[in-house]
Amino acid sequence: MDESILKKAYDLGYEFERTYHGCAQCVIGAVYQIFPQMLSEDIFRAANAQGGGMGLTSIGQCGAAVGAGMIISQLYGRSLGDIADPEKKRFLAYRLGQEFASRFIEQTGSLICGDIQKKKMGRSFNLLNQNDWDTFEDAGGHDTHCPDVVGTATRIVVQMLLEQMEAKS
Repeated sequence: MDESILKKAYDLGYEFERTYHGCAQCVIGAVYQIFPQMLSEDIFRAANAQGGGMGLTSIGQCGAAVGAGMIISQLYGRSLGDIADPEKKRFLAYRLGQEFASRFIEQTGSLICGDIQKKKMGRSFNLLNQNDWDTFEDAGGHDTHCPDVVGTATRIVVQMLLEQMEAKS
């Protein structure tokens, strides 16, 4: 596998989060930079509320993981028009989601936003609270910590997509 693509994936995810914030959207936006043919403004927009453990609360799943899951679902999930899914397509998306989760947890320690914050910054933050937001920023939340998590999620999902492409050829 071409390590330069994986490095580009990490770097794009990192820079998107450092510059724009919104971890779920930043993973998706970075993946679309690498695979522009996948571009879906609807998927990107649908990820907006997923940032910061759901609506900046830090109590839900890490938005970077959610964004990666949305990319996997966009490519491998069942459609509404085929919800009965007689070919069981959804099970490929489930398997890939589980594989992503395993790799992500191995590198970040958790799927939960607040748990990742605790590991990286010593505590979790309610980013809707201005004092917590300021403390999070002062601790490097958007300078290094969350960009690293987004870069990691982007690298993992791009690696998985490349593995799927190689398996098909």
